[in-house]
Amino acid sequence: MKMTATLTAALLATTVWATMAAAQTDLSMWYHGAGNPKEAAVLQTIIDDFNASQSDWLVAVESFPQESYNDSVVAAALAGNLPDIIDVDGPVMPNWAWSGYLQPLQIDETKIENFLPGPKGYWDGKLYSIGLWDAAVALVTRQSILDDLGLRTPTLEQPWTQEEFMGALEAAKATGTYDYPLDLGMAWTGEWYPYAFSPFLQSFGGDLVDRSTYLTAEGALNGDAAMAFGEWWQGLFANDLAPGTSQDPAARETGFQDGKYAFSWNGNWAAKNILETFDDTVFLPAPDFGAGPKIGAASWQFGVSSASKHPDGASAFIEFALQDKYLADFSNAIGLIPPTASAAQMTENYKDGGPMAVFYDLTKAQALVRPVTPGYVVEAKVFEKALADIANGADVADTLDAATDEINADIERNSGYGHSE
Repeated sequence: MKMTATLTAALLATTVWATMAAAQTDLSMWYHGAGNPKEAAVLQTIIDDFNASQSDWLVAVESFPQESYNDSVVAAALAGNLPDIIDVDGPVMPNWAWSGYLQPLQIDETKIENFLPGPKGYWDGKLYSIGLWDAAVALVTRQSILDDLGLRTPTLEQPWTQEEFMGALEAAKATGTYDYPLDLGMAWTGEWYPYAFSPFLQSFGGDLVDRSTYLTAEGALNGDAAMAFGEWWQGLFANDLAPGTSQDPAARETGFQDGKYAFSWNGNWAAKNILETFDDTVFLPAPDFGAGPKIGAASWQFGVSSASKHPDGASAFIEFALQDKYLADFSNAIGLIPPTASAAQMTENYKDGGPMAVFYDLTKAQALVRPVTPGYVVEAKVFEKALADIANGADVADTLDAATDEINADIERNSGYGHSE
């Protein structure tokens, strides 16, 4: 009798579970992180927890290599085959929203009140995406190098001025110890250029586009401040202060650790390896070139595609993923910056006194998102080519004027990308 009752209960539980699973509506998800097992494991944990937490939705993910991901999304959008949930690189989001690939999120925005600004994906006054991390760049060096060169250690409150920064590079060059004083990462291409280098332009007082209207690059990319930036940029390579566009990719990856460079302009994703190499590693704030120190902000974010027939379910998954424990899990797994202070305290690296805690402070104090406009995807490519050309000796004024004209022509072709005076 007891065995019969047990079997009946087990059968009933199985039937209930099967009924619940059958009642769950499938939600498809695309992700850019194929090939990163640690990242994939955290994401799968969130999906499994969400699927088990309720009886309405069942999320399944398909991952793509990052290099082909954006092209896959654009092709799927044109073919009408987008999944319910996609992730999108923060600065690309306005273009995808304007192009009709995304719809606004249906989440409780009080849940992101304490998020850093970078992970919040707003376009046209609406929240279209939200990130579970951010990324930051710092000037990486060693305290022993600063001491040997007799340099002041800059702080967030008192970053190096342009004069101090250039003095540091010249002092490093004068030792004859290094292949170059500064590694900018010129071997990296694509989004690295606008993410890592446009903050220098912005610190001079220029920009990729006039952010007051987003309707022109005139004056922003070719004004006096931009020209001063361009001359400074070209001087880095002309005076052998940094390797140029022919930098060996291997030297970018390990050159600082190998002693080739005194300073490296690099991101927090590379910080763990450097910390493991040198116990006196220090991460310095961006220099102030006159208009305040700047670094880039906004990384990959989650959004709901315009093709989703279940935006409520897709948004529910994204809102579920915003819990501090998941933000901390991603940070611990891949080294990126948690978007909340409370999540940071749950991590190995970003808690108070943690070896990478400075990156959270840098993001909070210095980060500036790339221009929030659908035209950014073109502006970024134009800027990349212009900086590479200037580094290779092209005339600064001619190059920046031509880049300005190209961006303005694109804005005009696209009727201002939805912006108005």
